[in-house]
Amino acid sequence: MKRNRLPLVITSLVLLFFYLPMGILVVHSFNASRFGGSWEGFSLHWYTRLLNEREIWAAVKNTFVIGLAATLISTVIGTAAAFALHRYSSRLQKAHYTLIYTPLVVPEVLMGMSLLLLFVSAGVELGLFTIFLAHVTFCISYVAMVVLARLQDLDFSVVEAARDLGAGWWTSTFRVLLPLLAPGIAAGALLAFTLSVDDFVISFFVAGPGSTTLPIRIYSMMKHGSPPLINALSTILIVITFTVLLITQRLTEEKKR
Repeated sequence: MKRNRLPLVITSLVLLFFYLPMGILVVHSFNASRFGGSWEGFSLHWYTRLLNEREIWAAVKNTFVIGLAATLISTVIGTAAAFALHRYSSRLQKAHYTLIYTPLVVPEVLMGMSLLLLFVSAGVELGLFTIFLAHVTFCISYVAMVVLARLQDLDFSVVEAARDLGAGWWTSTFRVLLPLLAPGIAAGALLAFTLSVDDFVISFFVAGPGSTTLPIRIYSMMKHGSPPLINALSTILIVITFTVLLITQRLTEEKKR
């Protein structure tokens, strides 16, 4: 009996569609051509020049500082919000759920404009702090939804058994409940960090002088025509991303053993 190769062909085409542009980008990062329209020889010129671009690395620093800070705060608040939504049922919690769910469906342009008007009306100076607050605003929703899904599948009888055996609230929460929620919390935190680092639209509205993030900087480079530098920077980010994924996969496999 012959195997149907159609699923394999479709899967291969989908993977090719996703990864071929990245492959072309990586190849052109080593292209000596200034505009990348044609191949003019292998060169590391753009990587050398990238190392000397202080504005780019300042934007990278801003992006990761905001991403880490927003992830930390949104993970704590989002986890608490998910627990409250799962634990209690009332009209107040229905309104709470609406507030948590709204940032997921509101267009980013509308959210960016709303936050900009809020900060201007409150007299808050635009800068890294306003970007941080904006990122926390939408990251909380994603963390809360991921952790809430984990809570809905959680067997709370384990926590009740721990309390029956004499464990107090503090012990049962930090020694039993949180370890059980750890995969959901970690997934929510990774999602929040990814969204924060990748965000452009909202950051563009609430950014001020000296608070340029990496997506905004890349947009500015594209407008002024620096595709080779963008290719080199993107290649470095791709290598870092795949390296982290491989390390995570290795650690996961070792834990399973």
